[in-house]
Amino acid sequence: MSTRGEPWRRTARAFHFRADPDWAVPALERAGVDCCALANNHVLDFETEALADTLAALDSAGIANSGAGPDRSAALDPAVVPVGPLTVAVVSLTDNTVEYAATADRPGTAYVDIDVEDPATRATVRECLHRARAHDPDLLVASLHWGPNMTVAPPGRFRRFARWLVDAGVDVVHGHSAHVFHGVEVYRGRPVLYDTGDFVDDYAVDGRLRNDRSFLFDLTVTEEGRPTRLRLEPTEISDCAVHRAPPDVAAWSRERLRERSAPFGTTFERDGDALVLDVDEG
Repeated sequence: MSTRGEPWRRTARAFHFRADPDWAVPALERAGVDCCALANNHVLDFETEALADTLAALDSAGIANSGAGPDRSAALDPAVVPVGPLTVAVVSLTDNTVEYAATADRPGTAYVDIDVEDPATRATVRECLHRARAHDPDLLVASLHWGPNMTVAPPGRFRRFARWLVDAGVDVVHGHSAHVFHGVEVYRGRPVLYDTGDFVDDYAVDGRLRNDRSFLFDLTVTEEGRPTRLRLEPTEISDCAVHRAPPDVAAWSRERLRERSAPFGTTFERDGDALVLDVDEG
């Protein structure tokens, strides 16, 4: 969110995205956004000046953020958000665009390879989670911008990584990047959303994959912060805005989600146009 900076030219980039903070910040506020995950493949599209403006705009609006910063240490810090009586900590990581990775003396993203066998990855993620747990959160969310565009299922290494995160204390794995929703898994009573697809976007629509269709993912937790139920309301993008999906689109999305979740042993109940999943362990 910036009007400054020049398009990134240090490496080849097909797209360069930015938004004027004078309208982008009020849009986030009106939508009730409390937290932004910034570890992604576009946050440096207009170089470090625009990243600095993005961070300043969010901080000025009181919108917590994680995943990017003026250096690696700042990028690994969690966002901490009060939700009613609960404290929620969000860590944000990406395996996209290694040239955007923050270092000890360079702004950028919290970058990791998605590989649980990589000692560097384990060390980085453990450091990130340690910082989050220092805030004694009731709910710990890992938001991951991982993998390529236009896929319908995660690779095996993503599944291993997600389970490792839950074993390390993460309560919700929130995946995104593919522009297409993937299946949902429940592991040890914790929801793993491998990819939530697009919610608001202006990309061209793939007529087969339908990246204009997804869900509002509504998670219910106990007073202690334990996830209990996931409700998925079908959505559709039109005119660069999100809408409730009409009945035929909702049916298409429900069918696709059931198909993509079946390999994880996940089944849903129907509630109107929505799908409901009880995530309590056991």
